[in-house]
Amino acid sequence: MTTARRSDATRAAILEAARERFASDGYDRATIRAIARDAGIDPSMVMRYYGNKEGLFAAASDFELNLPELGGLPARHIGAVLVTHFLERWERDDVLTGLLRVAVTNEAGAERMRAVFAEQLGPVTRGVCPDPAEAPQRAALVASQILGMALTRYVLRLPPVVEMTPEEIVAWLGPTVQRYLTAEAP
Repeated sequence: MTTARRSDATRAAILEAARERFASDGYDRATIRAIARDAGIDPSMVMRYYGNKEGLFAAASDFELNLPELGGLPARHIGAVLVTHFLERWERDDVLTGLLRVAVTNEAGAERMRAVFAEQLGPVTRGVCPDPAEAPQRAALVASQILGMALTRYVLRLPPVVEMTPEEIVAWLGPTVQRYLTAEAP
């Protein structure tokens, strides 16, 4: 194996261990030593590649929401499509749940969550809302619904929300997200 491949494999192992550790322990309790141990490497290697815990967290929480293309959809379906997409992402992506857990207790996590939603949801919102100048407010309202649902379903695990099917959640949240995205401002 070449040095570059070993380096890539080491980075991948560190990031995988960091994602799992941040998700299970939260930002404050996760340690470089524990992450290095989980990755099967010396802690100095973590520092070499990521500099510090903040750098490692930023790299471990770097992900794409992979938002669907909404521009070609009939406007009446946009809210349901977006809620369905987010539910599917939360169901299969523990990184999002871990980031949400960290975001509610740690400023670095909160900043990362803000950046992900601003950078990725903002442009999508701008493309479908009636007045692009309103996109930041509309994206924030959409995020309030998506993150609220995720917090209650995947972190707090409130029984009524956990027991709902994805179709029920889409039926409830889809129209609200739809209104936030496409309705005229009040």
